[in-house]
Amino acid sequence: MTAPLSRIRRGAVVLAVIVILSVVGYRVLGGRTWLDAAYMTTITISSVGFGEHSTATPEMQVFTILVIVLGMSAAAYTVSGMVQLLAEGEIERLLGTRRMMREIDQLSEHVIICGYGRVGQILAGRLAGRDCPFLVIDEKPEQVENAQAEQYVCLQGDATEEELLLKAGIRRAKTLVTSLPNDAANVFLTLTARNLNEHLQIIARAEFHSSEKKLRQAGADRVVMPAAIGAQNIARIIMKPSTADLIELVAESTLDIEFDEIHVPPESKLVGASIRETNAQQKYGVLFIALKKPGQEMMFNPAADYQFAADDIIILMGSVDDIRRFREGSGT
Repeated sequence: MTAPLSRIRRGAVVLAVIVILSVVGYRVLGGRTWLDAAYMTTITISSVGFGEHSTATPEMQVFTILVIVLGMSAAAYTVSGMVQLLAEGEIERLLGTRRMMREIDQLSEHVIICGYGRVGQILAGRLAGRDCPFLVIDEKPEQVENAQAEQYVCLQGDATEEELLLKAGIRRAKTLVTSLPNDAANVFLTLTARNLNEHLQIIARAEFHSSEKKLRQAGADRVVMPAAIGAQNIARIIMKPSTADLIELVAESTLDIEFDEIHVPPESKLVGASIRETNAQQKYGVLFIALKKPGQEMMFNPAADYQFAADDIIILMGSVDDIRRFREGSGT
């Protein structure tokens, strides 16, 4: 079946050609003025008519019959396309697509989720809960409809295509998550994304350990294997059930406690101060779990006399409000 928009365009072109030829025909064959020729064409195609008995020559009568038949056929073809367009809701979808593209153009420092399967759906829900800007790309129409039902910004298509990634604003994005159904597609997507944005953080999903090396060689910063993580969680539940409960409570935000990551800017009040001097636990109720200096390994449970430096990364734990107060008080 011809798409309604194509039918409208085709019908409009045919109708325009018939109108032009009809005006010229009435002008040349009937010896009328251009205004009269346009008038005759209009009332003829619109079926208004101009009298029961015609005084035109036989040639003009035949010409008028052709104008009526062809003109009304083209008009009916065009109108039927418009009716079908309305019936199928394509105007609404077209407006929705334009609105979606405007929203995408406004995104910056966002996350691109490639693949709206089980992992993609859970990830999108978590990001939405934290007001983190993101968009979803999936090739399956039903998955795109599911994402739209959640009011997520989304695009339908093959995420490995450069054009679609550019449309998703990959050069303005902060992170790209490859969560496609197979590892080969994730490797190709990682390679494509890295070529388009060398500063992009790429987190890749892998099903097999053998794919991890390939994904890193293609440009992935992190590789996540859901099966391995699931097995680790099961082992923790078996051997350390209380620890597993605590991690689950924090991860699910059941407790009013979360882990946060803070970057220490050069102008922060923390620069030059020791952990003891911050009095973070007594004053703000937060705990320093670990910290990381640029280019160095993670340091767990840092000593109380450690002095913060610019560009340190602090991992701390506390309630959402306590962490917010610590950020405000320390200028981070």
